[in-house]
Amino acid sequence: MTETAETSSPTERNEPLSPREVVIAMSGLVVTILLAQLDNLVVAPALPTIAGELHGLNHLAWVATGYIISSTASTPIWGKLGDIYGRRLTVLASILLFLFGSALCGISQTMIELIGFRALQGIGAGGLMVGVVAAVGDLVSPRQRGKYQGVLMAASPAAIIAGPLVGGFVTEYLTWRWVFYVNLPLGIAALVLCSATLRKLPAGNRSAPVDWLGTVLLITWITTLVLITSWAGTQYAWGSWQILALTVATVAVFIVFIAVERRVSEPVMPLHVFKDRNFTLATLLGFLNRGAMFGAITFLPQFQQFIQGASATSSGLLLAPMMIASAIVAPLRGAYVSRTGRYRTPIIVGTALMALSLALFSTMNSGTPPLLTTGYLVMLGISTGSLMSVTTTIAQNSVPLRDLGAATGASTFLRNMGGSLGVSIMGAIYAAQLTGYVDAHGAAAAAGPSGATGLTPQALQHMPEAAKHVYQTAITNGTGFLFRWAAALAICGVVVSWFIRQITLDDTAPMRRV
Repeated sequence: MTETAETSSPTERNEPLSPREVVIAMSGLVVTILLAQLDNLVVAPALPTIAGELHGLNHLAWVATGYIISSTASTPIWGKLGDIYGRRLTVLASILLFLFGSALCGISQTMIELIGFRALQGIGAGGLMVGVVAAVGDLVSPRQRGKYQGVLMAASPAAIIAGPLVGGFVTEYLTWRWVFYVNLPLGIAALVLCSATLRKLPAGNRSAPVDWLGTVLLITWITTLVLITSWAGTQYAWGSWQILALTVATVAVFIVFIAVERRVSEPVMPLHVFKDRNFTLATLLGFLNRGAMFGAITFLPQFQQFIQGASATSSGLLLAPMMIASAIVAPLRGAYVSRTGRYRTPIIVGTALMALSLALFSTMNSGTPPLLTTGYLVMLGISTGSLMSVTTTIAQNSVPLRDLGAATGASTFLRNMGGSLGVSIMGAIYAAQLTGYVDAHGAAAAAGPSGATGLTPQALQHMPEAAKHVYQTAITNGTGFLFRWAAALAICGVVVSWFIRQITLDDTAPMRRV
């Protein structure tokens, strides 16, 4: 494999950025990360209305699936393009693509059009996430990255609380199309700020070739893999020829992808970064933690609505204590890492606390008071705040500067895959537990023609008391079972975290263009 020259010449990168320049640059990155995080949360409340107006209820899942596939698959690609063309150019390009996709979504006339435009929007979203995190790596030293990434992640609570409220308000008082148009003013602000504040970032190595074959193979692989997790057990049986064919295709494409990435000089996902023990372990830890948390928390509203009687809106807002706790802890943890240069203690404590909180969630039943559930959520929020972006900091600290974007993209890609697969696998576990218990107790007919999978909180309240008790027991058992699985996954993360070595983070600031 031929080595490529450093990303820019010494005359282009001969001074570190001043603290004032870093703060100014961070302003644009905060707005950009908020744009990426708000989108799905704003769109979610409008989906039932969209499906009705566009007569596409049978395709509704693809509005989310298309976005997930494109955003996940594009993260390592954007990361590598940032190494080649510079972070500023790729961040601006991803914002423009995201805004273009948003505008097209707003003028969609059919569900098929909307799905295609959401996929386009998702490609831009993948660039927003990895571009912002990698840009922090270009702005500050490894030791300071945790602090600034903690500041970025503190924007999450604002998105989680404001997103559903904005989406519901816009859908009710304007039209569903405005859930996409609201991206435009925020996106334009991000575009202007990033254009003005990221000018001094390294320019990249534009002589490096783009790995187009690896890019196509990666997109194909992630598409077939997500299709398996989305369709197996729902659209098609696990043993159906469709799922078996997708499985064979996924394995075959992955093997070819690995062969190609080992041969090309500038791979879209450089495999040599996985030779570093800390990079591999940190990436695996991010995969496990994201799978455990997302896989469990996605189904917590089921318990809150069916068992604790929360409304759909309030069950979403009930997650606010977790996000607020996370937002408070993340900057504190970042400041600790920046001050001491040590990250091993936060990840071990954070992962152990996540496993404990998920285990406590598995003990909930109909007698569990909502206040206790809130306490568990705060504990989980503290754990996520302790872990948030630390794995990315470790991954970035484990690679040379020339591979910063590609390594960030690979780390983000696998972390997102953990979340996607966690939701799919936990969903299959929950559905199997729920339907199995209901069928065994002969209460399926009480839910109507669609059975347990079509049950709503409103329908549950109108059931005969005996059938209602069976369903509530099934939901309690199902959520408890998946939380135990999530806790087991988090325990695996604790084991992985023990093997991460403490390597003092470098406090040498990156150089800028002058």
